[in-house]
Amino acid sequence: MTTSMQRIKDKLRHALPPAKWRHLPVRFRKPLFFSIFLLALGAFAVGFLFLMYERSYVPQPFPVSVNPTLNLIEEDPAVDEYYEKHITATDKEGTKLDWADWLSEKLFGGEWYQILAAPRARNLVIYPGERREEIADKFGDILRWSEDERQQFMDLVATSSPLMLEGKFYPGHYLVDQEAPPEYVAGLVNDKFNEEIRARYQRRVENQVSLEDALIIASLLEREAYDFTDMREISGVIWNRLFMGMNLQLDATLQYAKGSSPYGPWWPVPLPRDKYIDSPYNTYQNEGLPPGPIANPSIEAVLAALNPIETDCLFYFHAAGGVFYCSDTYEEHVANLRQLYGRGR
Repeated sequence: MTTSMQRIKDKLRHALPPAKWRHLPVRFRKPLFFSIFLLALGAFAVGFLFLMYERSYVPQPFPVSVNPTLNLIEEDPAVDEYYEKHITATDKEGTKLDWADWLSEKLFGGEWYQILAAPRARNLVIYPGERREEIADKFGDILRWSEDERQQFMDLVATSSPLMLEGKFYPGHYLVDQEAPPEYVAGLVNDKFNEEIRARYQRRVENQVSLEDALIIASLLEREAYDFTDMREISGVIWNRLFMGMNLQLDATLQYAKGSSPYGPWWPVPLPRDKYIDSPYNTYQNEGLPPGPIANPSIEAVLAALNPIETDCLFYFHAAGGVFYCSDTYEEHVANLRQLYGRGR
């Protein structure tokens, strides 16, 4: 302890001009030295914990409750435990993070850290449910990328394995240098996707539901649902419709089709006439899943896609406050709407 304190004193003497050091009141010196020592010790402890965690952390395979071959959902009672144990801390954007990521966000994600890390550090954030153009535009504005560099970033993520335009821009926080090139940032995003999704997607999972199908359904859930329970409810409806060969009829796919236009918002409010949009992503007109994910889902959305709640529902809607209503028949669905809104739709 004495040796450590002496080193801190020596460093502080070199850091402060001699005149200022001599005029520092004696009664303040020991508390100051002790405070600096505690901060250094705390930083060392946090770093040590992160290092031990990274070495010991092994992602657990996803559980799977759906069997598309048999058109069957058999709920796995371990899903909730998996959710609580492996997808625990939630940051303010709704991205599920492990405890180390959560602590890192609290320590290094705030404005105070950005100021300390300035002028070179930049905190890039991908929110669940964003599409790739949104992400590239946001990153490009922060890092001052050209249009070509933004496109390069999107291409580098899309062409990594598995080949997909959307679905692999993993939600989370990425701390980079202000001059980070597209190759570097794309590498971080690809690595995070591999660590959090592909590492959990082992052969047993792939043999039951392909990763592509899981990401497509997860992206639909990310845009249609409010929380994890809601995701699992809607996942059950989606799988039921797929089992029956019924069109999915999801408004989020219309938003994606409309938002693909170079003009207007990324997620425009769908209108009744949009159900006739000529697009492979229009699930009102096309049977089965859309050709690819419509957004970039969180890990809990992937978990919900693989583990729907067993239900007979085929129709659903959300009332005010996110209250979820589902029904087995279209007649019941319309009756619920009339009861709440005075008319069906």
